[in-house]
Amino acid sequence: MIVPTLASTDGPTSALSVVDSDEGAFLEYGVAARRAVEADAVSYAVEAIVEANTLLSGLGFESGGLAAAHAIHNGLTALDATHSYQHGEKVSFGLASMLVMEDRSVEQIDTVYDFCLSVGLPITLADVGLADVDRADLRKVAEAACAPGETIHNEPFPAHPSMVVDAMLAADAYARERRSNYTGQMPTPAT
Repeated sequence: MIVPTLASTDGPTSALSVVDSDEGAFLEYGVAARRAVEADAVSYAVEAIVEANTLLSGLGFESGGLAAAHAIHNGLTALDATHSYQHGEKVSFGLASMLVMEDRSVEQIDTVYDFCLSVGLPITLADVGLADVDRADLRKVAEAACAPGETIHNEPFPAHPSMVVDAMLAADAYARERRSNYTGQMPTPAT
């Protein structure tokens, strides 16, 4: 796997092996950690998620690079309706959009969307305060996400605002369908 980084070099193997693991802590411990936190308890699952998040935050930023998910987060901040949502919540919707933009497999998208649903992370526009957003406002988001120097330009293809708008709309439509067919337990997304 080749991942461009902020330093315009390939990410190191150690960073990529943690990110690319199918047995990652998030999928394994995410639901149990959410339940423990809701019960105001600390558990092994909480510790595993905190450790993985801390490790991946450092490795991802310093070594593995940031890309469309964070750029879309940055673009979402252009709309007042998203200001009450946390960074990670907007990045979650950015990730949903990035997976579509990168033409990831349905299996990969389903895995990520189902995980997000299981722990209450946003995957639709409505989940980040944009239930009635129009294409013109999404264009503002996309233009900000594609500004010179934004991390979306770390993607292995040229990104442009029309592509981002289409990815957000397609991700939203698929996520709404996926949610309606989801059979797992869904907590209410934090607001």
